[in-house]
Amino acid sequence: MSQVLAIERCDLNIRGNKSSHHTEPFADQRLIVRRGQAFTIFVHLRPGSKTLKAHDANLNFIVHTGPLPKKESDTKVSFPLSDSTVDTEWSASATHDRAGNKVSLTIMSSPNAPIGLYSLTVDHRGQKTTLGQFTLLFNAWCPNDAVYMHGEAKRHEYVLAQHGQIYRGTHKRIKGTPWNFGQFEAGILDICLKILDDNPKFVSDADQDCSARKNPIYVTRVLSAMINSNDDKGVLVGEWYDFTGGIHPGQWVGTGDILRQWAESGPVRYGQCWVFAAVGCTVSRALGIPCRVVTNFGSAHDSNANLIIENHYNEDGEMISEGDSVWNFHVWVDSWMTRPDLGKEFDGWQTSDPTPQEKSDGVYRCGPAALRAIKEGELTKKYDAPFIFAEVNADVVDLMRLSNGELVKISGSTKSVGRFISTKAVASDERQDITDEYKYPEGSKEEREVYKKAQHHNKLQQRGEDPGLQLKIKLAKNMIVGSDFEVYAVVTNNCMVTKTCTLLFFAKAVGYNGRRGKSCGFTSDRLEVPAGEARRLYLKLEYGTYGPVITSDRLIQLSAITIDKQTVDYHKAEKTIVLDEPHVEIKMLGEAMVMQPVLVRLTMLNPLPEALLDCSFTVGGAGLIDGKPITLKIGRVGPKQEAMVTAVFTPTLAGSSMLLVSFDSDKLKNIKNTISVVVKERDTSHI
Repeated sequence: MSQVLAIERCDLNIRGNKSSHHTEPFADQRLIVRRGQAFTIFVHLRPGSKTLKAHDANLNFIVHTGPLPKKESDTKVSFPLSDSTVDTEWSASATHDRAGNKVSLTIMSSPNAPIGLYSLTVDHRGQKTTLGQFTLLFNAWCPNDAVYMHGEAKRHEYVLAQHGQIYRGTHKRIKGTPWNFGQFEAGILDICLKILDDNPKFVSDADQDCSARKNPIYVTRVLSAMINSNDDKGVLVGEWYDFTGGIHPGQWVGTGDILRQWAESGPVRYGQCWVFAAVGCTVSRALGIPCRVVTNFGSAHDSNANLIIENHYNEDGEMISEGDSVWNFHVWVDSWMTRPDLGKEFDGWQTSDPTPQEKSDGVYRCGPAALRAIKEGELTKKYDAPFIFAEVNADVVDLMRLSNGELVKISGSTKSVGRFISTKAVASDERQDITDEYKYPEGSKEEREVYKKAQHHNKLQQRGEDPGLQLKIKLAKNMIVGSDFEVYAVVTNNCMVTKTCTLLFFAKAVGYNGRRGKSCGFTSDRLEVPAGEARRLYLKLEYGTYGPVITSDRLIQLSAITIDKQTVDYHKAEKTIVLDEPHVEIKMLGEAMVMQPVLVRLTMLNPLPEALLDCSFTVGGAGLIDGKPITLKIGRVGPKQEAMVTAVFTPTLAGSSMLLVSFDSDKLKNIKNTISVVVKERDTSHI
């Protein structure tokens, strides 16, 4: 027997390893495995070659990752061939076939190894032979991994699911928007690794950055900075007003197009919070970190970190302050991991936010912050807990500045921020309310104690609230975009004497981030309200007035203010209308089978009293549409007329998938629907 190890070839057993490592969905035909779990490759030796034997002092295996692999950085590891593998470190064992020429080589990776692209080499007496490359990911199935998650259903939802729901609207009109995360599409994993390689920390110190990729806390914080492009050449450019030169955020139906465009030509225009969060979720899941998209309704943006949102108005009821705001909704991501830097009690879901709002350590990023820290008001726990705590817990105070300069409180709330915090339920398209994971019930003893503790952290005192006249806003039942409808403000006098006041009633277009646009309605009246009675003031909202000024979010903010200057009594009420959108009907015209074209009919009724121009349907879905989504342009659709088109697509994968459809035009955008499609294997019995 020769003393030289002569390797004829190496079979990386891609299909077998991908199946056991839950990486089979990746379309990329290469070895992708998860850390802390053994994988097996087959080494074919040439006749007469020395065999692979355990405890051979002259035989070692070497794995390395990154441009500057070093032993001290854990980016280069050398380990011998042993009788068996060890599940806490890099190790190897082997078995031989009877002839001795085929060796089944089992490699165990460390559950704390940096993720990334690795090379595997065997070194025998200084002669090195490369066996191949593999990509190593975090492993939610491995109890020794920092991202380990109990429960197969949860792992399937938060790591493997390629489709999801992102919730938008207001707390009273919550609507799920389908999204194709597409983390397993061809080329997406390489782009996710490129995001890590393009981050400034890698550019300044590649060795330290690659070494730190063992830590999901570090990787998540890098992603929260790199998904936006404010400080670097990150993925998305945020824009809320002027979408010239890019794609309106509402037109995206999935992450794949965004990531491919970024890889080809740099920062993609444009994104808003749900797009930033969806891309962050895709990248996290691709890298193996369990992740969910979360929507917070009534989300505070506390720019001065005092846990109070102060809105200042003049005596005409117009807002005169900028800075703090309350968004109708805001979307971020939660990622699952341990927090050894904080303590075991802070393990679990960690909030991070890639939408660029405020800087953290000089960079537009946010988190990860432990949900436990947010719920308990532990604002000294990193990262960015005070900002996220305020998003779900800040109190709101509305103040009117009188002509003499005096500020008078007209309303306030301790309950309007952080409502119906939502995510997609496990193994279901239903909405799951997770508010109790972020905060104690509003008004409860625990909630107020946590708020006071947080205020003490910021050296502030809580403001009180003294309601006078009761003021409410009531909405119509049917408010579809394109229709005219009435709303009204009602003033109830709970006092023992008649009250007289001026009632101002405004309607303005508003973006989901709370930014007010142009007026689309106003009325006022001097009301005399007898004791124990109520008076109404109606406001008609006509499409001809609101249509030209609303955004694609289809939101109108109503504000009512009562003014009694004699008794210095002021009250305010607000309500946001989410206009109903038309329904996109999706009808399959045949059975879906692998690699067989199938037709689908798409229809939508134009509800507007005017024509829609530049109309198009976009169709996408992982495993259904290969590559970029299909866009079908249909031009003009007349008022109250039906838009109809037939699309054809060829499924590439068998199993259950989601077909996502989006309608866009000059006046109606971001109209989406989805259906489940079961793709069957092609019948080859007659071939």
